[in-house]
Amino acid sequence: MNILLTLIITVQILSALAMIVLILVQHGKGADMGAAFGSGGAGSLFGASGSANFLSRSTAVLAAVFFCCTLALAYFGNRAPASSGSVLEGSVLPAGPESQIPGTSPVNPGTGLPAAAPVPAPAPAPVVGASGAAQIPSK
Repeated sequence: MNILLTLIITVQILSALAMIVLILVQHGKGADMGAAFGSGGAGSLFGASGSANFLSRSTAVLAAVFFCCTLALAYFGNRAPASSGSVLEGSVLPAGPESQIPGTSPVNPGTGLPAAAPVPAPAPAPVVGASGAAQIPSK
C-alpha cells in the first residue's frame, strides 16, 4: 500500500512538472499572427501547425493523468486506517493525586468518577439603588 502511494505521488509530481514545461513551451494566439506575415516561426520541428496539435494534445493527456492521480490520492487518503480504535482509548489516566493535573478534580479510586468538590459559597449580589442615579459614580 505504501509503495502504491509513493508511485502515485511520483507520477503526479512528474506529470505536473511536464505540464508546466509544455505549457511554457506553447506559444500564444498572437504568435500565429506573426508567423502568417513571415516572421520565421512557421519553420519549426513540427511544421506550421503541427506543434500546436502535438503540444496541446500532450498537455491534455498529462492533465488527465494528473487528475486521475489526484483522485486516487484522495481515495486512499479517505480510507479507514488499519486500526479501528481511537487514539484516546490507548491513553492512560494518572493513578494518584501526586500526578494530578492542576485545575482538575481528583478521581474517586473506588468508582473512577470525579470526586465531589466542595461547592463555593455564592458571592453576594451588589446592592443597586431603585433609580439609575445610584449607578453614577461620585467624584
